[in-house]
Amino acid sequence: MTHVIRAAVPGDLQHLYEMAKRTGGGFTNLPPDRKALNAKLERSAAAFARIEDELGDDLFVFVLENTATGEVRGTCQIFSAVGLKWPFYSYRIGALTQHSEELGRTFRADILNLSTDLEGASEVGGLFLHPGERAGGLGLLIARSRYLFMRAHRERFADRTLAELRGVIDEAGGSPFWDGVAGRFFGMNFQDADEFNAKHGNQFIADLMPKHPVYIAMLSEHARSVIGVPHPSGRAAMRMLEEEGFAWENYIDIFDGGPTMTVRTDRIRSIREAEDARIVALSDELGEHLRGEKRLLSTGRLADFRTAYGWVEHDGDGIVVDKTSARALAVEPGDTVTHVARW
Repeated sequence: MTHVIRAAVPGDLQHLYEMAKRTGGGFTNLPPDRKALNAKLERSAAAFARIEDELGDDLFVFVLENTATGEVRGTCQIFSAVGLKWPFYSYRIGALTQHSEELGRTFRADILNLSTDLEGASEVGGLFLHPGERAGGLGLLIARSRYLFMRAHRERFADRTLAELRGVIDEAGGSPFWDGVAGRFFGMNFQDADEFNAKHGNQFIADLMPKHPVYIAMLSEHARSVIGVPHPSGRAAMRMLEEEGFAWENYIDIFDGGPTMTVRTDRIRSIREAEDARIVALSDELGEHLRGEKRLLSTGRLADFRTAYGWVEHDGDGIVVDKTSARALAVEPGDTVTHVARW
């Protein structure tokens, strides 16, 4: 059985909608709304069709397809540059230190500052894998395919990349952070605000969010406890990001307080370690319990881009690839592919 990452197409709308209904809320990039998802697919189609190799306001949507059944089992997205159409807001945790000579004491206060520091960065997000497929490294395949696409189209992406991790959501679908901070100013609960943001963007944050710093000590204990903490389902994603070189630099999401991870794009591990090689032969003798090394393989540009796991063996100046993955990627001897270790 082989799974391949490919560009999403209009016919994937129903698949995306079914996956969106499974996210459980707080998943802004994959809202359970057909109109919003269709708009994403249209924007993605325009991005894949754009021929200029330069930074733009692009969104690329990908899906994970089981090539044996044709079923779509996962998805991911890349935004080429955030904050070009409307401000991209984050909270940045800072500190204010004050000293009293009379008391002989120094006080340090942690503060949330509304920030647009990350505007212009590329963003990887929207990653969802069907619960029935969370084995065999498919989560890694989806996540890392984005970096191989960025490597293949480097001029279209910024020098900095971010990833927002969903924050803590309670059993009722609410956000302790939202309730403790922004919810006090917006007159709407977290679910309503998150849905509005997913459908219409976050300009309403600019309109209504107070611009003054927020002292963390003044928040409820529950709100304080979730600042910078990922949703339990996002801990594995956080570890994958850290493996790629992402780090948390005190930026958090303004809705749920989840951590925003950042990295210099050229320092992303999958981008640094990937190699290009020419296929010199295909073989039936590579695979599990046979010969070769299992690696991520990618090929093609824009809408023709595809990524899959494959078995590889070096042969002189080129590589030999197993026939199954070659069929999934639609490559043959003489073609050039990008490959990187699975780790």
